[in-house]
This record gives sequence, C-alpha cells and structure tokens, in this order.
Amino acid sequence: MDIQLLKVFFTTAHEGSISKAANKLNFAQSNVTHKIQQLEADLQTQLFYRHNRGITLTPSGQILVSYAEKILHVIQEARLAVGDSSEPAGPLHIGSMETTASARLPMLLTKYHTEFPAVDFTLTTGPTEQHLHAVLHYEINGAFVAGPVEHPDLIQEKVIDEELVLVTSASHPPIQSVHDVQDRPLLVLRSGCAYRAKLNLLLKEEGLIPVKLMDFGSPETIIGCVGAGLGISLLPKTIAAEPEEQGRIRTHAIPGKHAIVTTVFIRRRDALITPALSAFLSAMRAHFN
Repeated sequence: MDIQLLKVFFTTAHEGSISKAANKLNFAQSNVTHKIQQLEADLQTQLFYRHNRGITLTPSGQILVSYAEKILHVIQEARLAVGDSSEPAGPLHIGSMETTASARLPMLLTKYHTEFPAVDFTLTTGPTEQHLHAVLHYEINGAFVAGPVEHPDLIQEKVIDEELVLVTSASHPPIQSVHDVQDRPLLVLRSGCAYRAKLNLLLKEEGLIPVKLMDFGSPETIIGCVGAGLGISLLPKTIAAEPEEQGRIRTHAIPGKHAIVTTVFIRRRDALITPALSAFLSAMRAHFN
C-alpha cells in the first residue's frame, strides 16, 4: 500500500471534501481524485460515495480511516525515533483546561522553556472532552484534563486536586445551599467542561433546573461578569482567590462530594515518548510534587 495514497485518503476523509483536502495538501483536485481512485483500485473496494453534496465514507472507508490514522502516526514516530537525539528538541503539543492553564501552568512552562529552548512547544486550551479526542487521535502529545479518565488506550497521572467553590458578586449574602441561588443565571464554560458538568450534577441531585445557562470562553470573563452581578458560577478556588482578595467577587463552599475535582495528565499508551515529552513529564512531576 502506497503511503502517499494513504495520506491523501486520510486527509480527504478528515476534511470531508476533496477540494479542502487538495487545498491542505497543495494538490490539484484532479490529483486528489486520481490518488483516491488508485487506492480504491489497489484495495479493490470503494472508499467514498460520490454525490451532489460531496463525498461520504463507505463502510470500507470508515474501517480504513482508523487504520490509516495509526499507520501514518507510526511512520511519523519512526522518523522521530530515528532522528531524535537525547537532547529534547522538536515539536511538543500539549492540551489543557483553561483554568489549569491560567492558574497552574505558567511557572512550569516558563521553567521548561528556559531549560529546553530547542523544544517547539504548543499549548492548546479547551474542555476535557476536546482534549480526550485529540490525544486519542494522535493530534496532541498529552493533556491536562479532569479525571479520573478510564480508557484502555490512555495512561493517566494524577496532577493535583482542585477545590471548587460557588462564585458570586462581592455583595452577595452567604450561601447555605444551592437552593439559595436557583433563580440566578449560571455562567459556565463551553460544553465539555468538567466544572460545568459538576455544576449540572449538583443541581440535578438537588432537583433543580437552571433558570438560564450562559456560555463563556474563559474563566476570566466569567469572573468579570459574576463580579458585575450577572449571575453565579462554579470554579476552582485557585482561580477565584485573587479576585476575591481584590473585593471583586465572593466564594462559597459547596458539599464535600462535589467540592473536589482531580486534574490528571493523559497520554496515549502506545505513543512514542520523545526526549521532549520525557523532559516535560519529569518537569511536571517535579513541579506538582
């Protein structure tokens, strides 16, 4: 099986369009079409349905996508393994929840960059579900997510336990129960966020339905809007500590079983540990221990 044909097929399947795949690969559309036809002839099966709306994977194509992803990743790993020296260098792509990135990672990343300037480090922030998908599909080397994570293809390492608190405006009276704020809008991070899921679970167990959910892109924006009286939120205490000291917001404890969420670092069990990733894991363990 020709690796170049496999790469064209996988890119086309991932993009969902021959024209988008051609643009990404810097090929002519006719070239992409021809290579897919070559692969179909080699495998003696149809990989895409062609229709007026574009293309759709056939059952054979759906099966081949997962194999193609693994094959292309193994080839990339082989190149890295052969070319790598013992000195950390090259790309390292890590994911993180927004709150962890802002409150827990700045010192770690600064120290890591200072010690290993040859590493081309990239940090992507987003919700836990996004990072789980990215790690499983070899899109990033690892990620800080809310745990525990149970998946046979992943290794998880506990990083830290975060205490969660309800956050209100500074003038809000003490909260004895979530029933005290059931009529307030809930300010949450986008879908897939572990803290949002935790808040939904807390309300569900109390038999409450949110009056209104308002999505925000960052914890800093949520804190600003909570401080202005727009609504309430559930966030890690570390994120809320400084704004509370400044008198901008007020925090309130929640029931014990909901008060703690564990942050873990996940990576694929079968992925190559490059010198750059190995150095990052060592730095992470030293930083959080």
